[in-house]
Amino acid sequence: MRVLLIYPECPDTFWGFKHALKFISRKAAQPPLGLLTVAAMLPEHWEKRLVDLNVTRLKESDLKWAELVFISAMSIQKPSAKEVIARCKRAGVKTVAGGPLFTVEYEDFREDVDYLVLNEAEVTLPPFLSDLERGEAKPIYTSSEYLKLAATPIPLWELVDLKKYATMNLQYSRGCPFDCEFCDISLLYGRKVRTKSKEQMVSELDALYARGWRGDVFIVDDNFIGNSNKLLGSVLPAIIDWSEERKRPFNFLTEVSIDIADNDELMEQMIHANFSAVFIGIETTHDNSLTECNKMQNANRDLLLSVKKIQSAGLRVMAGFIVGFDSDPPTIFERISTFIQDSGIVSAMVGLLNAPRDTKLYQRLENEGRLLDEFDGDSTVLSMNFVPRMDRSTLIEGYKKIVRRIYASSAYYERVRRFLKEHRPRRSKAARLKISHLQAVPKSVILLGILGKERLHYWHLFFWTLFRRPRLIPLALTLAIYGFHFRKFFEAHI
Repeated sequence: MRVLLIYPECPDTFWGFKHALKFISRKAAQPPLGLLTVAAMLPEHWEKRLVDLNVTRLKESDLKWAELVFISAMSIQKPSAKEVIARCKRAGVKTVAGGPLFTVEYEDFREDVDYLVLNEAEVTLPPFLSDLERGEAKPIYTSSEYLKLAATPIPLWELVDLKKYATMNLQYSRGCPFDCEFCDISLLYGRKVRTKSKEQMVSELDALYARGWRGDVFIVDDNFIGNSNKLLGSVLPAIIDWSEERKRPFNFLTEVSIDIADNDELMEQMIHANFSAVFIGIETTHDNSLTECNKMQNANRDLLLSVKKIQSAGLRVMAGFIVGFDSDPPTIFERISTFIQDSGIVSAMVGLLNAPRDTKLYQRLENEGRLLDEFDGDSTVLSMNFVPRMDRSTLIEGYKKIVRRIYASSAYYERVRRFLKEHRPRRSKAARLKISHLQAVPKSVILLGILGKERLHYWHLFFWTLFRRPRLIPLALTLAIYGFHFRKFFEAHI
């Protein structure tokens, strides 16, 4: 069997870093981890090719070669996924689709996709392959079972050109112990946190290392610290030992919940393992809105103090914020923008509340007759798929004010300096420099320091860091480039 694995195109998004990637001559932020993992589950003797539409184009010769096409996607990739499916249909190639988009919205694809293999591939892919071999494959395979991750293979990294990506990725756990109303993670993966063993993690690190990767590795878990006891007891010590034996080749990033601030030992071990940044869903500074959406781990705590504690420990905080909760007061826009500035959170994604299909929020709004459209997966554009309690135009304008304030050049660079002033990263050997990193320096000087509207702020940051925190010059320039992307993104969409 000749199998073509296709990853649909992602539109320009906040976290896609489209406008920053040009500085380091990369095509996409990360490779399609899900498809690479599925590829490793397919029969070894099958021929396999991968086409990631974010780094290359799909040619007619690819479709002529293929006997079967596998497609995986997230909600935000739906338009591209539909185009890919239509092209496969015209070419007469049968399609197999799975992943978050198709699992949640499979009814929209039943007529166009030949085989829907939904939920967790470790459960549903084997029976599909068995039926396919006998010529008895059914149109849809689904399961409510959540499998232990011991059955998950190492991704088939040989299918991708690592040089086209800025960051590699791997998965340690699935599931989240929390149950936020607007989130579909517990819907897709359950609330019981399932994790890989330390041996699996070391094997996955070895696989990336053997392919020659050196640099950032994003652990894509929705909450990396969901089982903190296992992390502290075995997984982080194993990562630390592995990293130190190889002179710390990887710099790790991941997603965590705000309660990491309560665990000094966990933060210390993560930093020792070479974690440098964490994404946290802060969502809102208004306790009533946190209670409304059942984000109780964030409620009744000093969020500003928690963020500052995490950043002063050595972990850079990236964060998500949401406006549009029923409980939001008129002051919420000023409160959130002030919080972002005061906290020194440089990468702050602010979005409008939306209700992904079948979440508890979706069901509540449907019962209240407030749903409008399906959520397209991007909350950082001017769309909401329900009728908000606050006047819609007031809400939209308030959202715009937050974005304009925090990503104005003066405010953004001031926030970077605040972060660098308070940040205390672990003292370690100098980071490995790649050719792409060296290329980024003159590009940033030209595009930001000479041609950019923010050139005065750029040079102020450069010399401030040079004299105050010289070790952090590479990080300061990186954050300046991120700011360029964020401003370009919001200028285009808002």
